[in-house]
Order: sequence, then structure tokens, then C-alpha cells
Amino acid sequence: MALSHIIIITSMLLCAHVSALENGLARTPPMGWLAWERFRCNTNCAAYPDNCVGEKLFMEMADVMVSGGWKDAGYKQVNMDDCWMAKQRNSQGEIYADPGRFPSGIKVLADYLHAKDLKLGIYADFGNYTCSGYPGTMGHEKDDAQTFAAWGVDMLKFDGCSSTSDEKKVGYPLMSKELNETGRPIIFSCSWPAEDGHVPPKINFTLMAEICNLWRNYDDIGDNFEDVIKIINWFADNQDVLIPAAGPGHWNDPDMLIGGNFALSPDQAKLQFGMWAMLAAPLFLSADLRAIAPEYVKILQNRQIIQINQDPLGMQGRRVKTSGPFQLWVRPMWGAEQAIAVFSTSTGGDVEHFSFTMAGLGIDKPASKYEIYNIDNEFETKVVGLNDMITVAVNPQGITIYRAKPGTTKIPHFEYEVKEELTFDIL
Repeated sequence: MALSHIIIITSMLLCAHVSALENGLARTPPMGWLAWERFRCNTNCAAYPDNCVGEKLFMEMADVMVSGGWKDAGYKQVNMDDCWMAKQRNSQGEIYADPGRFPSGIKVLADYLHAKDLKLGIYADFGNYTCSGYPGTMGHEKDDAQTFAAWGVDMLKFDGCSSTSDEKKVGYPLMSKELNETGRPIIFSCSWPAEDGHVPPKINFTLMAEICNLWRNYDDIGDNFEDVIKIINWFADNQDVLIPAAGPGHWNDPDMLIGGNFALSPDQAKLQFGMWAMLAAPLFLSADLRAIAPEYVKILQNRQIIQINQDPLGMQGRRVKTSGPFQLWVRPMWGAEQAIAVFSTSTGGDVEHFSFTMAGLGIDKPASKYEIYNIDNEFETKVVGLNDMITVAVNPQGITIYRAKPGTTKIPHFEYEVKEELTFDIL
């Protein structure tokens, strides 16, 4: 595509789509399961029938999301990633699923999920090819959007491999427009910032919020704790431009949750999950839920953490202090509450302690007193003044999170626990 053509089209789209993405979707960060980190591009179903990218995997994961309590905890999306397609479009130029791995077709898979009150996410790429060499969407934007809508797709992750920066300026706004014009509500997840500079001036977050419901900001996460910390630190280092960009309907995305795979200890998985909640991040599990250990289920279904993540105010948290291995974060919540997180990257062998005051959090219009509640310990609840010292015990490479409410009225934080205990007793 000629550069002059790109510039003309981009200018037209910028004038036309100013409020195009006000689609009413993703008012809180989306939650679900995503295949990529755990299963990558495994297409060899003959050798690996239980772990290849095919309809069997997604149907089985949907079954476990229901039976294992994931859906009830809020995880509703079941998302495909690269490599689901046939290697070429059909004779009419239409995209379709690999018939050997998806013999029933995507519409049947979507119907299967919808019958369980789950939603289907799919993957495409603006370019001639996807990142793994499957057919791209360039030149087929309208047709692919209409196809996804006809299948009953609920979310689209849109990559930009094999396309230039100038082509992305056309492709992402255009795909947003085509999805909206299908009339079907489809959450639009963009990879544009991760591929093309991460932050301003290369990335325009005002435009991003107008065309995308969420966007990947930074590098792909791997199954290791170092990547978790690297991503958290990058978000902190760039928080002044990232925080204003996020809110109901448009979210920064630090990538998948990897707890329950191979690398993270329970404390490390808890740290990632807690910090993704503080970042108001989409929560996309990428582990084998059919075989995940119980301690990770407990971490990733923690209703108190999910409440923080899903807070309707939709404000992303901020790092307010670092001290040695410790980081102190605060996230404003609905009703003038605050979520407060202290985590440590220490590799020492014992619990360490960190102290802070409410006055030191930089809260806008702080109250004179707060009731604070340690979400891991229902008995650690107390009222503190602005300058009272609060000392936190933190495991090595672990996290401790508080909720703080202005005044002395207790935070109603027992609802989920009581409900779960009653259910357990009845069973």
C-alpha cells in the first residue's frame, strides 16, 4: 500500500471515528482464559491430542471453567490465539478454521461456550500474515469482521505482525470500525503499542482509547518471575502516561497471568495476581486449568483480589515508593477506598517488614482516619490516623494487600467467604 494512500485513509478515519468505540463493553477489565502462553502454536494433534490448538482443548477448558469455579469467580472469556486458522483462505477469500483441528467449525465452538454462559475470543492479525505465518487480515477487514460476528465471536485480539507502522495507522482504526458496524458487541484487544513504541510520542493513547477496549503495552510475558517484575517496573516507570489512558471501556494490558504453569511459586503467582489487580489489568489465565494445583486455584480465584481488579471506578494503581527490595503501591477505589499493596523481590529466607503511613500514599483529599483491612487476614483490621505507622509483613518475593476505607465503618469484606463456607457445608 502506498504511503500517500495510507495517509489519506488515516486522515479520513481520524475524522470519522472520534467516538466510534463507545460500544459499552469492558466497563471493568475483561477476565478469562487465553491459550497462548501455555499452549503456544502446538498444531500437532496426532502427537499431542490433549494439548494441541483445536476445538477439543477449548471445549475441555470451558468445561473446567464451569466445574472448577472459574466462571463463578468472573472468568468468562475463552480466548483463542494464533494458529487456529487454516494455512490459506478458501476460494472465496474467506478465513476459516483448520478443519483437522476444528472439525465442527468456530460457530459450533461459540455456541458450545455460549450455552455455558461463557464467551469466545478469537485472534487475527493486521498484516499479510499472522506472527506464526497464518493468513493475515490486510485487505479483508470487512469480510473478517462480518465472519467473526456471524460465528458469534465476543472478543478479537488483533496483532500487527508483518505490517509497517504506517499500515498499522490504517489497520487498527479500520478493524475497529468494521467490528462496530457488524452490530455485534465484540471486545477489541489491540497489540499496537506493544509492537510500535509502547509510549508517546510513538503511541497516541487518546486515539487508542477511541478504537480499542484494551491494548497490549509492552513485551510478551514468558513463564518466569523475572518477566513479571520487569513488566511491573515498566508500568511504574511509565505510570504518568499510562494511568490517564486507562478506565472503564479502555484498559492497559500487561499480558497474561502465568500462575499455575511451571515457573512461579505460589508467593510469586500471588504477587503477579495482586499487582495485575492493582494495575486494573485484564485478567487472562494461561495455564492448563485441567491440571492446575489447588494452591494456585485458591490464589487466582481470590474474590478479594478480584473485587479490587473489578472496582467500577476503574483507576489504575500507582507506585508511590521503593525501598530496597520493597515497592509500595496505591490504587484509588470507589467510595474513596484505597487498595494498598506492598511487595518484595527479596530472595532472603525469612519474612521481612515494611512500614508506611496513609499520609505517605499521596491520596487526593485524604480522610483523617481509615479503617484498614489485610485481605489475607480477616482479624488484622484496625483504625489508623493519617500519620500512624503501619507495619506490613511480606514474604520473600511475595505481596501483602490492604483495603482502606475512610472513617471507622467496617469494610463489608466477609460476603464471599460466608457464601463459600455455606456452599461447602451443604455439599
